Amino acid sequence: MTGEAEARGIGAGAGTAQHAPADPGYRVDPLTGDEVYVVASRQGRPNLPPAGCPFCPGGLEAPDPYDVRWFPNRWPVFPDERCEIVLYTPRHDAAFWELSLPEARKVVDLWADRTAALGARDGVDYVLVFENRGPEVGATIAHPHGQIYAFDRVPPRARTELARPSGPALGDEAIGDRLVASGGGWRAWVPWAANWPYELLLATDTRVPDLPSLDDRGRDGLAAILLDVLARLDRLFDEPMPYMMWFHQRPTDGGEWPEAWLHLHVAPLHRAPGTQRFVAAGELGSQIYFNPVDPAEAAARLRQA
Repeated sequence: MTGEAEARGIGAGAGTAQHAPADPGYRVDPLTGDEVYVVASRQGRPNLPPAGCPFCPGGLEAPDPYDVRWFPNRWPVFPDERCEIVLYTPRHDAAFWELSLPEARKVVDLWADRTAALGARDGVDYVLVFENRGPEVGATIAHPHGQIYAFDRVPPRARTELARPSGPALGDEAIGDRLVASGGGWRAWVPWAANWPYELLLATDTRVPDLPSLDDRGRDGLAAILLDVLARLDRLFDEPMPYMMWFHQRPTDGGEWPEAWLHLHVAPLHRAPGTQRFVAAGELGSQIYFNPVDPAEAAARLRQA
């Protein structure tokens, strides 16, 4: 099968919709099978706003007062307003963990609402809610915010997880001394085979397929455990921890997906105070990762933080 055939949506993988991508920039590397979107239009996006913060009330993207807010990304990777920005708070200098529980619950509700709204659109097969925190991971605006991408296919990483039984990884795994926090129907722990030194996995105690399916207790629990563990990351080295985090949830392509189990990955960048953990050629070239911190030790340090 040629790369061009795969780019047209042929043989895109089990469980994915067999249709042409909404974006003609979608490509599949014929050597590795890696999937890529070429988005040349983003090359011209500004690294920083010329003046002021566009996310503060009265700014370009938030002309009116708000508690939480979403809007289409001006520099999207996908067409048709399938990329959104989510503002967590009007306070420019707040960290997520500095929100009150009711404030954090509003963010969770917005994530769930936008997942449902985007997932209901024709041609949207997967909704990825994520955040990049800190300039080290490319966040050009410090104001607390995240993003949402509405994919026209189920992304490879989510496909891989959905093809494996989720119970052993999320429900029945013997977490033991790698548990960091629990409560409200959620648990947070350092994965047994963590790629990142202080990596965290957050999941519901029992199977819930996606953010819109969370009940009130589950939404409060998610807000509370996020406030807990994100504060621990900042206390760990007594400095703001740059991180990437993303939700994996049930695809929105109409399939059954019985293995879908809502969970959140948190990948902190620092392995020591002010010291970044780099993923370099040996790992990218082999797709095998070498973590310098033992997961049980990482969990112990996070519990102490």
